[in-house]
Amino acid sequence: MVVPALELATHDDRETWFAGYTRTYLERDIQDLSTVSNLPDFRRLMRATCLRLGQLLNQSELARDVALPQPTVHRWLNLLEVSYQLIRVPAYAVNRTKRLIKMPKVFWADSGLALHLAGLEEPEGVHLENVVLMDLLAWRDTRRERAAVLHWRTAVGEEIDFIVETDRALIPIEVKSGPRPRVADARHLRAFREEYGRRCRAGLLLHSGDRIEWLTPGVLAVPWWRVI
Repeated sequence: MVVPALELATHDDRETWFAGYTRTYLERDIQDLSTVSNLPDFRRLMRATCLRLGQLLNQSELARDVALPQPTVHRWLNLLEVSYQLIRVPAYAVNRTKRLIKMPKVFWADSGLALHLAGLEEPEGVHLENVVLMDLLAWRDTRRERAAVLHWRTAVGEEIDFIVETDRALIPIEVKSGPRPRVADARHLRAFREEYGRRCRAGLLLHSGDRIEWLTPGVLAVPWWRVI
């Protein structure tokens, strides 16, 4: 499906298109799903969420920053999720019950709309993560076998953008927006592979360049557009 905003040549034209899309969503679609009494507050919550793209979703902190009651933020985030705007990526843990307790990372279904809502003119590295995530979710949802897309973070600060889990394997994926990945960029992928051993496949480091190369044994650097 062609997204109309992609056909617009200038930033101002895209801003106008996304502004109209947002108004339609707020004034029609949301009203069909649930009564939101204060649309300016709801819009402010969307902006604050898009400014946290790719970060851990701490609802109490978000509620404090937008000066809204925590129960209201909880309800509205659920509404954003059920209306296919917000996406939560759960944390990977061997104990699946713990995945329900650990903080998810937050993303948006449309990277261009997330950029607009955040008030940014140029995409950042996290917006490439968002694009990769949407393609991973499309791949997951077309599979006959079960698969999950998760993230990994340890108490000492090691983290990996995405973990693809199937019944047979774990595939860690790190996304870097630069065109020339370095060996140092693979350190968390190597740590994950050491932690989870034989079940873990080679790690993928997706980048914006054009070279395919093994950065270290077990970590392959690949242009993101060649894989997704």
